[in-house]
Amino acid sequence: MIDFLNLKAINAQYKDELKEACARVIDSGRYLLGDELDAFESEFAAFCGAKHAIGVANGLDALVLVLRAWKELGRLCDGDEVIVPANTYIASILAITANGLKPVLVEPDPKTYNLSVTGVKSVLTSRTKAILPVHLYGLIAPMPEIMALAKESNILVLEDAAQAHGASISGRRSGSWGDAAGFSFYPGKNLGALGDAGAVVSNNDELVDTVRALRNYGSVVKYENRYQGVNSRLDEIQAAMLRIKLRYLDNETQQRRLVAARYFQEITNPHVQLPERANSEEHVFHLFVVRSKNRSALQDHLYSHGVQSLIHYPVPPHKQVAYSAWNHFSLPITERIHQEVLSLPLSPVMEADEVSEVISVVNRYSELVA
Repeated sequence: MIDFLNLKAINAQYKDELKEACARVIDSGRYLLGDELDAFESEFAAFCGAKHAIGVANGLDALVLVLRAWKELGRLCDGDEVIVPANTYIASILAITANGLKPVLVEPDPKTYNLSVTGVKSVLTSRTKAILPVHLYGLIAPMPEIMALAKESNILVLEDAAQAHGASISGRRSGSWGDAAGFSFYPGKNLGALGDAGAVVSNNDELVDTVRALRNYGSVVKYENRYQGVNSRLDEIQAAMLRIKLRYLDNETQQRRLVAARYFQEITNPHVQLPERANSEEHVFHLFVVRSKNRSALQDHLYSHGVQSLIHYPVPPHKQVAYSAWNHFSLPITERIHQEVLSLPLSPVMEADEVSEVISVVNRYSELVA
């Protein structure tokens, strides 16, 4: 079976360095808010082209804490509207509702699956106080246009960059466009920890200071609590692991792009819709997502021929039980996307013959349904 993503093989490339880093933390006796975290925050901020990074427990917390910080700073209030693509993973929505804010779901661009400025403008009102573009599947949203609109309307922008480490436009990477950004380092991400981890990235000193306090019980000085904060700290071992893996991220991204290039060039099945091709710098191919009107048949065909695939995501947020008040919403583009998308295997450690086999199996699917 060709694995969808072989994390053991990915991490095995660096196992000696990872073990050394882990031992270094163990020997240090400092396991939270220490030198490894300080170093990773500095290195990841530099990678993104931003002033600051703040390590937190996971990607959801990164989004939650930014919105919470803006409320503490008086930039947002209960009930303010936040524009977000309707086809995102539910975490983007959870961060908004967890802060007493109102998500305004927008149909995505059906070609890129990301927010478009046209879509944002269609729901923009005087109650709109923030935009949350999601760089879905590793493709950065049209940030120059979104930022121009936000500046014109005095609206905050929070990038959900959980799937887009290193994606860029004109050399400017995700995380450096908005007023802030949230990253996830879940093990399966392009930059994955060996457990849960996340980060907030921003150039705004006041926001950064507030997030740093909120992640640590609301404390600026030990035992003095300015805010009703939470415990959401990126621990020293995960920071050390991420420091190692960050060194190799650009190379791994290039390997992902080479696999994607073969898929684009060699998958010729007319019954399988390929994603929109983007400029090479823009897409980091966290996922290579195809579409099929008979997704179940395609997935069964792949599995029966030894190829694992996954669905990201089968149920859109507005159809989830958690948001039952929205279940009557009609968002046909989003619903069709969620009914048809299927993610093919793609990783920086895929062998050439594995890529060839995936391509062959996908192309043979046409023989079954033509």
